[in-house]
Amino acid sequence: MTGYCDRIVCIRHLLAVWLFTAGAVAHAATLQISPVMVDLPPNESATGITLRNPGDRPLYGQVRVFRWDKSNGDDTLIPTQELMASPPLIQIAAQADQLVRLVRATSAPVAVEQSYRVLIDELPSPDTAPTNGVTIRLRYSVPVFLEPAGEAGQPKLSWHLARDDRGWVLHVDNAGAKRAQIAAVQLVNGAGKVYEINKGLLGYALAERAGQWRVPLALDADLGGTVKARAAVNSLPVEAVVTLEQGN
Repeated sequence: MTGYCDRIVCIRHLLAVWLFTAGAVAHAATLQISPVMVDLPPNESATGITLRNPGDRPLYGQVRVFRWDKSNGDDTLIPTQELMASPPLIQIAAQADQLVRLVRATSAPVAVEQSYRVLIDELPSPDTAPTNGVTIRLRYSVPVFLEPAGEAGQPKLSWHLARDDRGWVLHVDNAGAKRAQIAAVQLVNGAGKVYEINKGLLGYALAERAGQWRVPLALDADLGGTVKARAAVNSLPVEAVVTLEQGN
């Protein structure tokens, strides 16, 4: 676990899937996952994640791997065979562990860090009878990064703040060969006034991609003078000038 990363993998930023009917609630056990972020070195073709069932009944699930990309600053998940999970279906006994191996289809080196997401969906027990209650099924999302050969260096970021009739959008472009995990963002105007954007994980600007997020700034926020961003990028403190693009 590093910095602000996906320790929230077992909390709320994990894409919980709620299947609604009417009536009472049926509680599902929650997986424990280790590690919550995977870095696969260029000289290795396989790694693994450990799933633990802390509950008192068996837990069933499906494991899938997707290529993780960005389109117009938003996340996209694309089915892939470049990285495969084994086993794809899991059954974990109560208080037991299951190792899921992640295996590359090819050992060819990459020039730029490649990003993937492993999605783990809880499934109902095969003998589960229909119910009139609410069944909660959780989806867990684990980021996996395939490191390039040689020294990838650090991300190369440029920060932009744009305004439209709905508010402000922060764009972070990454021209580097390594992702930027962005957290604890503040904006500071030329007079030194600090605007708190968020305290935890904001998101990722993947290698040679950009991220964008709507930020809680008033439309008439005082952003005079040179505006700077302060943030934790890959758990390191960063300060950078922000370019303002006040379109509307």
